[in-house]
Formats: sequence, structure tokens, C-alpha cells
Amino acid sequence: MVEETLNTSNKPKAKTNNNKPKSVYSWNVTDVQKWLRRHCSDYYQLYVENFIQHDITGRTLIRINDNSLLRLGITNVVHREAIWREILKLRLKTDIMEIRDLQRRNTNNMFYDYSIA
Repeated sequence: MVEETLNTSNKPKAKTNNNKPKSVYSWNVTDVQKWLRRHCSDYYQLYVENFIQHDITGRTLIRINDNSLLRLGITNVVHREAIWREILKLRLKTDIMEIRDLQRRNTNNMFYDYSIA
């Protein structure tokens, strides 16, 4: 009975509060597969199993380097460079989001400090 009532609605799942995208650090293996399919579609079918077998999560993905990709079995230099480029873009995007969050928090803290005075 419990299983039937868990997710019977057709409503889309909320990403997180304020409709912010899910943090890369909290991505599971399935989230990484979605990222790989979206950003590396030319190589998705070739390497998705490698990512699954090595249990690549978001936290792992943004720490991967060229040697890691080679150890994952991506031996084709062109494929590896293309995937590496997408990982670097993801890192940059993640860093920018973290900086914005820090700025937002600092701005909120400054406003809070002034409102107390």
C-alpha cells in the first residue's frame, strides 16, 4: 500500500528551494548520466556504462581530470578532450554559482547588521 502512494502525482519534482538547480555536489549517478547525455551527447552511448561502473557522482565528476578520464576507459583523445571541456565548463558554472551564493549571503548579513543598529 505504501509504495502505491509514494509518487503517484504527475507533478514535476521540485529542484530545490527557490527553483534553484540541484547542486552538482548532490548529484547522484543518474544525475551525472543526464548531464553526460545533455552535454556530451556524441559520446554518451560510448561511455555511459563506464561512468555507471565507476559510480561517478557529481562530486566525483567535478574532480575528474584528463588522467581520470583515461582510467575510466576513454582512450580516444578527441572524445576525452571534448568531455574534459564540458567538465571544465561545469566546474566554472559551479564556482560562479557558489560565489553568487556567498555574495548573496554577505549582502543579507550586511542588511541584517544594519537593521539591528
